[in-house]
Amino acid sequence: MQPAEANPRQEAMAVLSHAAAGRLAELWSAWPDKPTFHKVRGPETGLVMVRARAGGGGNPFNLGEATVTRATVRLESGEVGHAYCLGRDGDKAVTSALFDALFQRDAATVEAQVLAPLRAELEAADDRRRDETAATKVDFFTMVRGDD
Repeated sequence: MQPAEANPRQEAMAVLSHAAAGRLAELWSAWPDKPTFHKVRGPETGLVMVRARAGGGGNPFNLGEATVTRATVRLESGEVGHAYCLGRDGDKAVTSALFDALFQRDAATVEAQVLAPLRAELEAADDRRRDETAATKVDFFTMVRGDD
């Protein structure tokens, strides 16, 4: 989860970035009164360098590159939405940018109709993954021989 000091827009973008592209498309198609918008930038696909640390606290090093797609849209009412998504899915980036712009205009509606259901789905998927992982857990212990 996001740290306590994260602002609501950052938290919203984190949820949108983790959502499946198909699910975002479903939510957008169900959105009532779709606003008119135009694409300011993109969608554009490029690479970013992923940095890591050995052991979590060592010196940083370049781990490799990741493909990222970005998009920027402007609603007819003036709000500008931005989005970056891992991978090459331009439609997901545009849809995420639209929800970002709508979040700036009416955060409560986007929270209720988009973000809350996505959060619940993401948490359920995390719980399933945790349960599947826990089922494979092996407890190692030392046996003491009965020879005295």
